[in-house]
Amino acid sequence: MLNALQVVTTVVVGVMVGVETSVAFVINPILNALPEDSGVLGRAHGARMLGAVMPVWYITSLVLVAGWAIAGRQYHGTGLVVTAGALLILSVIMSVLLLVPINNRGKTWTPDSRPADWKQQKDRWDRLHHVRVAVIITAFVLLVAALT
Repeated sequence: MLNALQVVTTVVVGVMVGVETSVAFVINPILNALPEDSGVLGRAHGARMLGAVMPVWYITSLVLVAGWAIAGRQYHGTGLVVTAGALLILSVIMSVLLLVPINNRGKTWTPDSRPADWKQQKDRWDRLHHVRVAVIITAFVLLVAALT
């Protein structure tokens, strides 16, 4: 049972890391290269779509990691799993306090309704997202290391 939990957790967290890495280093650079109106619309759509999915994914990942830490507490690597869980908690806190407020504003933007400082807000979200991606990549690496 623990082996199945470890595999499911690693896959779920790994795919989440892949999606967030793709947003940071593929999707947003593509949107940034589009003419302003298209980029604003693309980011607003992405904010709505991923804003609905990612909270569930983050919480599911955290619950799975907690389950692994509890179920495998007597086995080697539990400290790595607990540290990964702490990093995922940090990523959720970062998301709620720093990224979600910008995301919630951005998902309503249109070329006609965007605020004057929309580029600064977009750039701040991107910088914070890069930090969050580094945090969840580290958590994923720790989970993989715990398997060995």
